Amino acid sequence: MGNRRKNITRRRLRSSYFTSLISVTLVLFLLGLVGLLILDARKLSDYVKESFGFSVMIKENAKDVEVRLFQKTLEAKPYVKSTRFIPKELAASELQKELGEDFLNVLGYNPLLSSIDVYLKADYAQPDSIKKILPEIEKFPVVKEVYYQKSLLHAINQNVKKISLFLLSFSFLLLLIAITLINNTVRLMVYSKRFIINTMQLVGASGRFIRRPLLLRGIVQGMLGGLLAAGMVAGVIYLLENEFHDFYLIQNYENLAILMTGIIVLGMFLTLISTFFAVNKYLSLDEDKLYY
Repeated sequence: MGNRRKNITRRRLRSSYFTSLISVTLVLFLLGLVGLLILDARKLSDYVKESFGFSVMIKENAKDVEVRLFQKTLEAKPYVKSTRFIPKELAASELQKELGEDFLNVLGYNPLLSSIDVYLKADYAQPDSIKKILPEIEKFPVVKEVYYQKSLLHAINQNVKKISLFLLSFSFLLLLIAITLINNTVRLMVYSKRFIINTMQLVGASGRFIRRPLLLRGIVQGMLGGLLAAGMVAGVIYLLENEFHDFYLIQNYENLAILMTGIIVLGMFLTLISTFFAVNKYLSLDEDKLYY
């Protein structure tokens, strides 16, 4: 009878431990997904900003050597990510494809100018930066005019700010929820051991002696939950890279390694703190209140 009761108790404790581990893992997995979303949102916003550019129209009488030298000068600027030279013939060919008709035969000549598309680095794709950059470029002798979509740039920056604010607010809220859930999960696990804690007190065990194995178990549980959650996040990244072949372009694998480590450390820290306070509660609790 005694062995049967012990086996039942062990099964219940083991079941509560695995239930707690699953709960911790799922919470950390959600936090990891939000962290991944924040990292990718930053890279994605930079990618979108760096896709924005402006066109520098070249004067008709500009020599090829002057144009090539001008392009090299642009590429050396700290705010330029890349440039693309579009000769007037290529510009006419692309416009014909868009219009679906041969306007050159109608006009009898090519009215388009050669141009250089300039793509800025993300930090400089701002309206204030553009206002300083354009006058500098317009001073070059080969430049006829500079064209860019002001409304598009404004829309990009406004949307990036709104999305960033939303993600930060959502992340903070989820972190609070995660702390609460992990704390409650750990408290339930310690609650299932309240009679064991009380029995150890009755035989003269010190609070430090009782607390140590439970804290160690909490750390191990947090580490296991963090490892499982990090593995699940890695699985999500793998699936996304298989589904969207350009997904790796917005990934920074050093930051991902930091994120994975952060998930594990956060899991260990939260379970340690929660276990510490939960155990202290039952160490100072009257025996009569253990049944409530």
